[in-house]
Amino acid sequence: MPFHFRFALDSGVRPAELSEIITHLAFYSGWANATAAAAIASHVFEERGIDASQIPAADAALLPLDEAAEKQRAQTVDANFGAVSPGVVQYTTDVLFRDLWLRPALAPRDRSLVTVSALLANGQVAQIPYHLNRAMDNGLTKTEASEMLTQLAFYAGWPNVFSAMPVFKDVVSKRGL
Repeated sequence: MPFHFRFALDSGVRPAELSEIITHLAFYSGWANATAAAAIASHVFEERGIDASQIPAADAALLPLDEAAEKQRAQTVDANFGAVSPGVVQYTTDVLFRDLWLRPALAPRDRSLVTVSALLANGQVAQIPYHLNRAMDNGLTKTEASEMLTQLAFYAGWPNVFSAMPVFKDVVSKRGL
């Protein structure tokens, strides 16, 4: 991970973006993974002289919310799972979609790219259709989605990619791309 963090910074990823990716992945890859990544990033930032002024504040002014899309998403999740776990449904709305997804330090397209990559790497193909559609709504192209699959084959493994490819194919097909 230190190599990849250094490589990302050398390739133009800003410290704020790297920090925000780690924050985002806490929700999509787990707190333990994010905590481990934050510790490594801290060392890389220290060796590069990156200080707290270059990292997003926890209480950043949020991007505007697409009220109609969020209302539809929230209603669907509540209808499907509100009776099973109202707490998870509420945190999904409040913490994920009304806070995390609106943090400005990471562009919505990049946030979507990170999310889909994490879902694929963790074998969570059932979550990919919603998030891949959202990624494409946020500007991810069919070509970029294809390249994501190629890149992830080397990092997440061929089985995860081959499990996700039918889902990608279905999403792209339904979008007429």
